[in-house]
Amino acid sequence: MQRNSDFIVVIPARYGSKRFPGKPLIDIKGVPMIVRTFNQCRKAVPASKIIVATDDKRIKKVCSKNGIKSIMTSKKCLTGTDRIAEVSKKIKKKIYINVQGDEPVCNPKDIKKIVNFAKKNPNLIINGYTEINDKKIFNSPNVPKVVFDKNEKLLFMSRSPIPSNKKRGFIKAWRQVCIYSFPFKSLKIYTSVKKKTPLESIEDLESNRFLELGYEVKMLKMSNKSVAVDTKEDLVKVKKLVKD
Repeated sequence: MQRNSDFIVVIPARYGSKRFPGKPLIDIKGVPMIVRTFNQCRKAVPASKIIVATDDKRIKKVCSKNGIKSIMTSKKCLTGTDRIAEVSKKIKKKIYINVQGDEPVCNPKDIKKIVNFAKKNPNLIINGYTEINDKKIFNSPNVPKVVFDKNEKLLFMSRSPIPSNKKRGFIKAWRQVCIYSFPFKSLKIYTSVKKKTPLESIEDLESNRFLELGYEVKMLKMSNKSVAVDTKEDLVKVKKLVKD
């Protein structure tokens, strides 16, 4: 087991997405999405502190071609967090920063913010969020919505439009930003169950597992510049945002 620095940025990237197969290798103006995500991370931390965790040799090959460190993980991982947990068995750090592989325009300032916050609070499970300012995003099942208490501790995460009201109107809401921080011990706790927990399974949102196991998730405010590529419509948005 490797032991050196206090944190590592792990980019989970599986090939077999049900909604968008082969997503990490999708071409975005001549550059594969996984490479663009890595390049955004590299603007925040040294390349030596970044590794791609994949289950597919095609993704690993692209990483190798572009000088990106990668590690093979099981195709049986239930979620990206389970994939990070598998990495933690081979690479020992105090903190694991998870940047989803489908975040090719993630904000480097957000990554720096969560790294710095995690260093000061190494025992916290941390998840990014930002305000929703578009009713279409609020109603989209592809966008995870979050609600939290006055101390920014996560209460629930849902694909449904929450918080809602009797008129089902959009008043104020927040969405997840797919940048996380996990202490080493939390990953062991997360994988103590061998299948998805009930609410996690219903919503298909992995952070709910921590809540169901009785653990707190600290929400950290981020910018609203990220666009997770879950659909081909998201890909069109990203291509408009990419400048080079």
